[in-house]
Amino acid sequence: MKAVFYVFSGTGNTHKVCRAIMREWETAGAECRYTEIAKDSGACDPNGFDRVVIGYPVHAFNAPEPVFEFIKKLPVCRGNRPMVYLVKTSGEPLKLNDGSCARVSDLLKKRGYAVSGEYHYVMPYNMIFRHSDGMAARMWRAARLRIPAEAKEMLEGKKSELKKNVFKRAVSFVFRIEHPAMHLIGRGFKVTEACIGCGKCARGCPQKNIVMQGGKPVFGRHCVGCVKCSFGCPADAIKIGLLNGWKVNGAYNFDGEPAADNEVCRYCRRSYLKYFAAAENAGGCDAK
Repeated sequence: MKAVFYVFSGTGNTHKVCRAIMREWETAGAECRYTEIAKDSGACDPNGFDRVVIGYPVHAFNAPEPVFEFIKKLPVCRGNRPMVYLVKTSGEPLKLNDGSCARVSDLLKKRGYAVSGEYHYVMPYNMIFRHSDGMAARMWRAARLRIPAEAKEMLEGKKSELKKNVFKRAVSFVFRIEHPAMHLIGRGFKVTEACIGCGKCARGCPQKNIVMQGGKPVFGRHCVGCVKCSFGCPADAIKIGLLNGWKVNGAYNFDGEPAADNEVCRYCRRSYLKYFAAAENAGGCDAK
């Protein structure tokens, strides 16, 4: 069994999930390759692989723009089609996030590929507001409980219908305005006097949208809103323009004590509790 992972991940949540799935497959004997989706990145031809995973964080009920552009450049499917699975992450377990698969599925179909199923994992926000480390730990525990069984499903070729419908597709279409909007909003990213000129933001930008000039970062016209720069800035020195009120800075601690039910945030509380309970009951976890 040969598998290839194509993954876009700004602040690392989607990489964390996809690499955990890949480890399960490698343990089961699969030969896996891993490709990060980034500007001008090359990719091995999916033809000749048995399984293809496309991983991405949900941006405004859509896949990020680089995922769309990457799929458009994939070689047309030849011969036996590999089984394609979508693995997506988002900061909340809302069903509207299901619509993010619609455009991805359409683009893959044009290249001759069919999506066999999708898996959605909740991971902490890198924008809008900061989850507690306890919430992050519980999200990761839920993912770890789910991944072994779901990785096995994908490896064995389980097929499932995509969770899109007319309403979710329409919402996804409307919010796709984020893609061109971020090119404009990203031009408004600035650094404060706290900037130490380390260049971490420029080195890490998947869009190569940041260059260092005079020891300070300058932001270009190709921002896609992954916020890797502001989230990872060691001096918390990057202001993200119109979205600065939603900025989150600094890595989460996934290894601490998971939040108890009464510590789950009020925002989407019922949805989070339902999501956690489903993962923990299936995994045999007696969470307090």
